[in-house]
Amino acid sequence: MNTHNPSSHHQRIGEVLVARGQINDDQLHIALQKQKSDHKPLGEELLELHFITENDMREAVSEAAGYKPLDLSGLVANPAALALIPKSVALKHILFPVSYDPQAGYLELVAANPDDIMARDAITPLLFNAGQQGGPRIIPEWRVASSAEVLTAIDKFYNRELSIDGILFELESGELDLNALTQAGASYSHPIVRLTDALIADAVSRGASDIHFEPEEQFLRIRYRIDGVLRPVRSLAKLNWTAILVRLKVISGMNIAETRAPQDGRISLSLLGRQIDFRSASHPTIHGENFVLRILDRKRGIVSLDKLGMTDTSLALLKRMLERPEGILLVTGPTGSGKTTTLYSILSHLNRDDVNIMTLEDPVEYPMPLTRQTSIAETVKLDFSNGIRSLMRQDPDIILVGEIRDHDTAEMALRAAMTGHQVFSTLHTNSAIGSVSRLHDLGIVDEMFAANMIGIIAQRLVRKLCPNCKTGYSPDALERKLMGLNPEEQITLYRPAGCPNCDHMGFKGRLAIMEILRFDHGLVELITIHAGLKKITDYAHKQHFVSLAEDGVRRVREGLTSLAEVRRVVDFSERMTE
Repeated sequence: MNTHNPSSHHQRIGEVLVARGQINDDQLHIALQKQKSDHKPLGEELLELHFITENDMREAVSEAAGYKPLDLSGLVANPAALALIPKSVALKHILFPVSYDPQAGYLELVAANPDDIMARDAITPLLFNAGQQGGPRIIPEWRVASSAEVLTAIDKFYNRELSIDGILFELESGELDLNALTQAGASYSHPIVRLTDALIADAVSRGASDIHFEPEEQFLRIRYRIDGVLRPVRSLAKLNWTAILVRLKVISGMNIAETRAPQDGRISLSLLGRQIDFRSASHPTIHGENFVLRILDRKRGIVSLDKLGMTDTSLALLKRMLERPEGILLVTGPTGSGKTTTLYSILSHLNRDDVNIMTLEDPVEYPMPLTRQTSIAETVKLDFSNGIRSLMRQDPDIILVGEIRDHDTAEMALRAAMTGHQVFSTLHTNSAIGSVSRLHDLGIVDEMFAANMIGIIAQRLVRKLCPNCKTGYSPDALERKLMGLNPEEQITLYRPAGCPNCDHMGFKGRLAIMEILRFDHGLVELITIHAGLKKITDYAHKQHFVSLAEDGVRRVREGLTSLAEVRRVVDFSERMTE
């Protein structure tokens, strides 16, 4: 049991972080200055400034306070523990009941500040009363986590106050005051405000990337894009759409009087204990305005390079390519194929105090510390081409260009690479080798871009099979051919089934499949002499190039996804004719 004395002296969290080398003295000073006006815990200030990560915070708080840290990311709630501590107490003191054993009288609690005397005083009578009901005396065991993690657990596991069905029942029984919704400070108690917030919170908690509000002639359809696939989740009475749309436009900063022209906006909300941004877009249709929210969850946005799911060989190849001090690296694929995630992973890998990284994005999706990020703004004629020209005067080492769309942008990116910079960007093509002809179509001279190209990554996202319900089967003749199996090779493939854990979809989460084309001297020479696509492809395969189809087959062999799912996003037609 934890016999920790809350009044004993502990190291301060700032000193711990400095001693661990996770922040420097200047960063600590900045956070302390900010704390004087915000009056927030120092750890929260450091997190908001992006000086530390959640994991840094948890470990440092643990070391400073003398309590064991607890990672709440994979937590499963204990109903008996939740019943002991009311949600109001948990929220007020930022603590969460993790587990409870009535027979042993053991209660595990996690808190942002386990030494908070007021928190301990608040739970003492609750535990005393529970212990008086026949069980042994309840002794709390304290653990520590960041306040954001604790708040996420509270929001996730306590009964939601935002019940969508309850709010809809309330709407059906009363009249709406649309004028109230046009005010910036509309009351949170207004049912439309609560309904809109409930739908957004529901989508975020279910891991959606987009929310679609789609008016039909007689009703409003609401769909979430989860793991890259749209799922219908609600159908509401059409009469509610006008009020919901007004609310969405107000919080997006849009003009509520404009209904005939498309509009764009942004929203920033605090959900699940963290700040989440949204890109919003309205579009007029014959049945009213269509509205789509793109969810930009910063916590999910940046993935470390070694967690992108590449093989050891592919990861080593990519890291070798990144060692080249100048040149262009392109990430290609259709919309929603994870190009931005991969680029941010690469930037995060290269992000250091001695490197100046500058970006041009449309718009900036995920803020990154140490990085100078700029959103494209047509109103001041700041497009990709002009933006690169401006960045070149800012002494950058690395430049990220959100997308190469035209000749001017491609030419300016190439010029930046030729003058000694690393340039990263995206291109809409179907394959890595296909990007060669795409750049040619943009009017870039083959000899120029080939000599300055680091490499090209093409990628797709496929859904992962739910590990709880996937079912094995033996492949048929066509599947064996597509997989490239030997006649005598025995293998079990898996297909989706569906269970409560995956919302009966058979899939949960996504993973990337990639092909990486490194530009070596041989490939540059082939492009320079205008060799055909077949010669370039044959040369690449001789250099152990792994295509999207081959990487997808690897994932199928590993049992992580189904062959049908890989065929949904990758062209297997050539394998069928072999």
